[in-house]
Amino acid sequence: MSTKSAGSTKAGASPSLAELIASQDPAKMQELLHIMAAANQESHALLTEVMGSSVSKPAGKPADPFAAMQSFQKIGQALCSDPMLLMKANSELWQGMMTAWMDMKADGSAGQKSKDRRFSDPEWSSNPIFNTLQRSYELNAKWMMTLVEGAQGVSEAERRKAKFFAQQSIDACAPTNFFATNPQALKKMIETGGQSVLDGLKQARADLRKGNGKLTISQTDESVFRLGDNIATAEGKVVFRNTLIELIQYEATTETVYKRPLLIFPPWINKFYILDLREENSMIRWLRDQGYSVFVVSWRSADDVTKDYTWDDYVEHGAYAAVEATLEAADAKTLNAVGYCIGGTMLTSALAHMAKRGDTRIKSASYFASQMDFEEAGDLLVFTDEHAVAEIDKLVAANDGVMPGESMGETFNWLRPVDLVWRYVIDNYMLGKKPRPFDLLYWNADQTNIPGPTHRTYLQDLYADNALAKGKFDVLGERVNVKDITIPVHVQASRDDHICPYNSVYKTAKSFSGPARFVLSGSGHIAGVVNHPDANKYQHWVNKDLAETADDWLVDAEEHAGSWWPAWHKWLKKKSGKKIPARTMPEKDFGNAPGAYVRRRMEHIREERGL
Repeated sequence: MSTKSAGSTKAGASPSLAELIASQDPAKMQELLHIMAAANQESHALLTEVMGSSVSKPAGKPADPFAAMQSFQKIGQALCSDPMLLMKANSELWQGMMTAWMDMKADGSAGQKSKDRRFSDPEWSSNPIFNTLQRSYELNAKWMMTLVEGAQGVSEAERRKAKFFAQQSIDACAPTNFFATNPQALKKMIETGGQSVLDGLKQARADLRKGNGKLTISQTDESVFRLGDNIATAEGKVVFRNTLIELIQYEATTETVYKRPLLIFPPWINKFYILDLREENSMIRWLRDQGYSVFVVSWRSADDVTKDYTWDDYVEHGAYAAVEATLEAADAKTLNAVGYCIGGTMLTSALAHMAKRGDTRIKSASYFASQMDFEEAGDLLVFTDEHAVAEIDKLVAANDGVMPGESMGETFNWLRPVDLVWRYVIDNYMLGKKPRPFDLLYWNADQTNIPGPTHRTYLQDLYADNALAKGKFDVLGERVNVKDITIPVHVQASRDDHICPYNSVYKTAKSFSGPARFVLSGSGHIAGVVNHPDANKYQHWVNKDLAETADDWLVDAEEHAGSWWPAWHKWLKKKSGKKIPARTMPEKDFGNAPGAYVRRRMEHIREERGL
């Protein structure tokens, strides 16, 4: 059976794999064989390093740390009691396979084109062998998910876990992830005379060394970015520092500013400068240009000084300390606050504590992709059951009380493995491409540690037990209730957010007793939040009324093109008081923005701790 595409290559079109092979002259093939011999040596060296790293590290890590097999077993037991579902799924799989094989015509005519962008290379539709491989993969993927989703009598938690790990397996088994079944990689090998394979293996070895024996996939060229030079460059001063936070006051860019300052609490899982990557996408710069006095908390990455810090420490030395320092620096009595992701969760717990004490210094709260009610928190719930928490406790203990940032980064990458893992396996190691400079991915790789006790509270008390939403959460020795929070709140969610699903964030908006505004943006956890109006990207939905559910809210919401920031500004400025002359920066400070804490990278902390 011929694998040649029907007809000759069109002018300007890339040649097919068969045409590339046929066009190679003996000299080229000899060169290819020579380079592949060098690639073989590189592969042997890579394998030796992997094996050496495995031997040097202690064994004992369980094969199934999150008890995925237990969930699969329960799905299997449920299917045994519902043979009709299994028979129907098997019948559809068999019929689909037969159709795919019958469509593999000997004349090599074009086959069925996939909507999956992983199969965008023309070879997947024009080459009958690759087309059948692609269709077989998609049929098997559909078969597996049909069984997981259709099994009856399985708890939602078990189904969520089985579905998550089934999808992980499906994504890992994609034919694009294997060199021999990736036509793009095969063509690149021939076009470059094998150099792409050699370059890919060298990059794999470099990433292995970067991860100290663990493959740490490079997503971007980190060498071109320098904090305070070409990234995180908004002008400001560190006006307060304690063992947990630095507080940055940013210089005004307008002659007058709103009297009430704006204090932002970013997540401590990542560093704050996602809000100040470049001039053209900096939220901090944009807020200054609208006339706000902007203060931002920069969290210290956990080390031997802060490894035992608890959630209460983050409230006391984070929230309360930042509020006091901001009001002193701004010479103000009240402020507006912002919480992003876990920074917003902490802010909510602090506001509930302040409400209990009659502390009214925070007059409004804005939330970016932040949850307080975790009942519908999505895939991250997979990592919060008793099996997962037990394994994370072991990981924290092995790292002397700290949840390592590398592990958190891996977790978030594996929530979107096609885009954040396998894409780079293909590009870096199969195609031999060097990662391009990308500010967002530089920030994503600039990870932070988390104190073990704080992380456990987040997973167990908030995610697993949903204690804050249920009124069973203690802050600084007092039981707090979110219903005590009566200040105005503005809650943003992103429609494609895989970390904080918008229906979960919507439940947060419904939890407060005061006036609440909800806005939904397009895109995901980062791009949905950090979307400068000048970019003219995505869209957002507004609806002044809060319906019973997020879906009901969306039915009557108005869609608007572009960023949600102007709509938020329209709401926030009414809460920010009159305009006053711009505040001058303090004479005494702790250095220029972006500060010292943000510059402490993982490798620095590992060296300090002797790890």
